[in-house]
Amino acid sequence: MTYQVTLTVLALAAFALVMVVGFGFYAAVQTDRASLERQKIFFANGLQDQIATVEREQESISVWDDSILNAKAGNEQWMVENISVWMYTYYGHNRVYVLDDANRPIHAMQEGKVMPLAVYGADEPALRPTIEKLRQLITQPPQGNASGGPTKMVAEDLVSLGGKPAILSIAPLVPSSDRVTQAPGSEYLHVSIEFINDAVIGKIAEKYLLDGAHLLLLSQPISSAAIPLMNSRGVILGYIGWDQERPGLTLVRKAGPALVAGVLFAAGALIFLLRRLRRTSLALQTSQAQAQYLAFHDTLTGLPNRALFEDRLRRALLTTGRDTARMALFYLDIDRFKHVNDTLGHPAGDELVRQTATRLQQTVREIDTVARLGGDEFAIILVDVRDIRAAEDVSERLLRKMQEPFRLMDDQVFVSASIGIALASGPQVDADDLLRKADIALYEAKKNGRGRHQVFAGDMDDLLLHKRKVENELRSALAGGTGIKLAYQPIFTADGRTIAGAEALIRWAHEIHGALPPQQFIAIAEERGMIGELGKWVLGEACRFAVGTQLPWVAVNVSPLQLRDGGFADEVALILAETGLAPSRLQLEITESVLLENNDTTRTILAALRQTGIRVALDDFGTGYSSLNYLRRHAIDKLKIDRSFVRLLDNDRSSTAIVKALVDLAIALDVEVTAEGVETEEQKALLVGMGCHQLQGYLLSPPLEPAQMLALAGPSPGEGRSASALG
Repeated sequence: MTYQVTLTVLALAAFALVMVVGFGFYAAVQTDRASLERQKIFFANGLQDQIATVEREQESISVWDDSILNAKAGNEQWMVENISVWMYTYYGHNRVYVLDDANRPIHAMQEGKVMPLAVYGADEPALRPTIEKLRQLITQPPQGNASGGPTKMVAEDLVSLGGKPAILSIAPLVPSSDRVTQAPGSEYLHVSIEFINDAVIGKIAEKYLLDGAHLLLLSQPISSAAIPLMNSRGVILGYIGWDQERPGLTLVRKAGPALVAGVLFAAGALIFLLRRLRRTSLALQTSQAQAQYLAFHDTLTGLPNRALFEDRLRRALLTTGRDTARMALFYLDIDRFKHVNDTLGHPAGDELVRQTATRLQQTVREIDTVARLGGDEFAIILVDVRDIRAAEDVSERLLRKMQEPFRLMDDQVFVSASIGIALASGPQVDADDLLRKADIALYEAKKNGRGRHQVFAGDMDDLLLHKRKVENELRSALAGGTGIKLAYQPIFTADGRTIAGAEALIRWAHEIHGALPPQQFIAIAEERGMIGELGKWVLGEACRFAVGTQLPWVAVNVSPLQLRDGGFADEVALILAETGLAPSRLQLEITESVLLENNDTTRTILAALRQTGIRVALDDFGTGYSSLNYLRRHAIDKLKIDRSFVRLLDNDRSSTAIVKALVDLAIALDVEVTAEGVETEEQKALLVGMGCHQLQGYLLSPPLEPAQMLALAGPSPGEGRSASALG
């Protein structure tokens, strides 16, 4: 009887064990299969996102008046800088072709290098079907797409070039305004190609937290963890493979020792196995939930990231369209956040971002969304907003909250924030356009003094258009050499008679607006990425002029953005070599903001310039926040006292004391000191008495035309004729 009971128990235990083991393996296989399908969907979606990204990047230059004008004019250099090599440098597009209206190549770029047009012949058979598809789309455009909007004039596909799969996107060059028109069928085409390599696939894999992603060619063996790269005609060009995540198999491997122990200790092993199974399953669910959370939330603050923010913004706009409610979008960033990072360190900066996120969440309602878009930038979606006054009330509460002191690294820190506001009502509002308007409003808020909010107004778009117009006209002026010129203001020694040197000052006599203030168009040049080109022109002109004169030296102002370019020192050396000006006859004037940045690149460039013999002067000294530590670290050759202090010397005792202190500081640092804006004999006498080395201002001489400066300083021996020509 005991034997029978024991046998029965053992049989039941063995049966139960077999059932559990069998179910466990079945569950593992099904889990691995479901996980594999999910991974395939991730990669398929990621590939489509990458194709859409290539299209968006291409649209930034294909919808542009200048692209049409320069392409049809055959402006090779412009196409290199704006629509071919630039696409490789900025976006990583491997090949770019520009085709005329007969589909003939007029420009070719491969891997960042301009190539002979003949290279297009090797790629043309693979590109032809997509080109013909786009030409047909241009000739016979559909009435509209499924969403009711106009059909995008772009054709994309996957192609194989040289045995390597690639993303192909072709778009016509179309105007961005009514100023340029072109007959239907005469459009030039922009062909952009990005190879699908391990780097591109790696970005997709990183987004979905998958490992071992790589490209598989047709000649390589294909595993189950792979998806085909198939073109529009169903031809497979290759595969994307990766290391398959096998949560089920992992589970079985971990439970293996427990299964062996279960054979020896049936009852105890079964209980252990069930508990282990439950614990592992919970860990897997937790891991998946964490991965889902990380995909849509910022790791530093826990706020929604840009992906989740964009989804919620579009949902809010849909609700606004149905319920006739209104919503407001805030674009916020912390004023002078970089200064906190530079002075207190990046951990303090991270803590400031975290505390800011907490304050923003505490100030708005639970139904509103606070998201971190990156760095110190935040976006807030306010739903069901009554009117613009209600949105401004919330903004003012946020600004007051941000003005409260922050506790960072045992220091009490005061900061402020700037907010741009855009209001939406109705289903016609586009999410990207709303974000653009909020960004423009934020720019205006910071420009108008920081620590404030600004509501988007229609004329801000007009302002942006005006800036673009000035930008284009400035490019034309630099290219044609018309309107832009230099004036030179002499700088005298303390006796007021001997010329120590001259400062080059840029002038622009605009055909329509007259003489534009340098601060205005220089700011636009810095904002639109033209300051390098403008600064190079000024430096070249000033050096060429100085060579033809007896001036001891010429001073040229340098933008902080130029000093962030690692090749700036080499560029200056090349200009000096081309013009023949000795380095000791060139002074570069920088602002105090350059020192405050405490940038390694800037520090290296300044050291390299001074090592060649070029002198560096600190302009407008006293108006910024320079410290003695920065002055010693950068080894400045000259300090220029700002005209705002000099102006008050006649009747302001405190200003006199400040100027005296600045002169004494320069003498203590063993550097030259120049006073700007000297306009009266009294100012001159005071400055000379303080020990000021050099004087500059209208009392001594206003800025002069080149010919006037040449007459005052005299031509260099043997070069009088060429110097006069410059004037």
